Amino acid sequence: MSYPTSTQRDISGPDEPEAEPVSVVMPVRDEERHLEESVRSVLGQDYPGELEVVLAVGPSRDRTLQVAQRLAAADSRITVVSNPAGQIPCGVNAAIKASRHSIVARVDGHALLPQGYLSAAVRALRQTGADNVGGIMAAEGVTPFQQAVAWAMTSRFGVGAAKFHTGGRPGPVDSVYLGVYRRAAIEQVGGYDESYLRAEDWELNHRIRLAGGLIWFLPELQVSYRPRASVRALGSQYFYYGRWRRVVARQHAGTINPRYLAPPGAVLAILAGTLIGIVGLVGLADGSGWIWPALAAAGFLVPAAYLTGVAASAMRLLRLPVAARLPLALATMHVCWGFGFLTSPRRLIPGHGPARPRRLAAPADGPGEGTMIKEIGQVLRPGAGSPPPRGRSGT
Repeated sequence: MSYPTSTQRDISGPDEPEAEPVSVVMPVRDEERHLEESVRSVLGQDYPGELEVVLAVGPSRDRTLQVAQRLAAADSRITVVSNPAGQIPCGVNAAIKASRHSIVARVDGHALLPQGYLSAAVRALRQTGADNVGGIMAAEGVTPFQQAVAWAMTSRFGVGAAKFHTGGRPGPVDSVYLGVYRRAAIEQVGGYDESYLRAEDWELNHRIRLAGGLIWFLPELQVSYRPRASVRALGSQYFYYGRWRRVVARQHAGTINPRYLAPPGAVLAILAGTLIGIVGLVGLADGSGWIWPALAAAGFLVPAAYLTGVAASAMRLLRLPVAARLPLALATMHVCWGFGFLTSPRRLIPGHGPARPRRLAAPADGPGEGTMIKEIGQVLRPGAGSPPPRGRSGT
């Protein structure tokens, strides 16, 4: 089985005749600065088949809706639908309902697809029989802190061995970044679970695999990703990653593995070691004996060992401004992910509380029928309908 070769930014290759049409679905919110460029990267693909783009616009604090409507007015291949909830799973489901084609590609509102992305993905769908093909979240930073985060996000020490972060050979995986799906596979499992505020891609791919589907990793599919620009934003991001990964583990038994347990394990070890060290120092101050200094040394050895490992990772970077920020980036990612995992409440499990999980309804008249759109949002053509309510919710 052969796959197209590529450079980092050009994965074009020979295309098969009569390529299947593709629907590109994009949940967007607060994307005024990036949306037009992202859409152009989709419509500028060298894909020989028909393309459509469906933008599901959530409540935004900027002119995202106006930009989306302007793009739709200028190109009949673009449709705009409302996503009043503002959440990514709701937006993707709304866009899928409004789309028409048998292949569905999910793209973020600030992602820039490399040339040949859709051609390579659809070709892999055909060659492998997969239900979803995706590639790498190619983290690229601008500032020294973002560059440190990008290094951490593509390092095994930072995020473990997930191929969509660190790369690897083509083959079956648990999940991929973004993804180009067979529509039938999404509809068979009911679409995205709208109860999830994070980890929605992983959870959907898990249900596809449980139904006998195949998720395929193709390293040529590298999509640029801009990391968070501040410690606060990065900490919040990874806290909720950890919190919702615990939800997945509770809802889907057997999905947890050592990679996911490493951050909470490190947090517990650091807390326990620090507590033991403090007890040793207190005892040393109040009395004598060999036990107290030994206890203090043994306790503080744990956080010291972690910090040494983080510092050693930073030494691999030659650029001092980036290396100096890497320990902070790594510690923020690990500790916040671990705390999020450990403190994740059971009430977040879909169906555990009063709210029931919401998913994509099965089509009654075939994919893409206009009647299906009414369940989530009114189609917003330029000059019609009303903008979604303003506000802020997690994405």
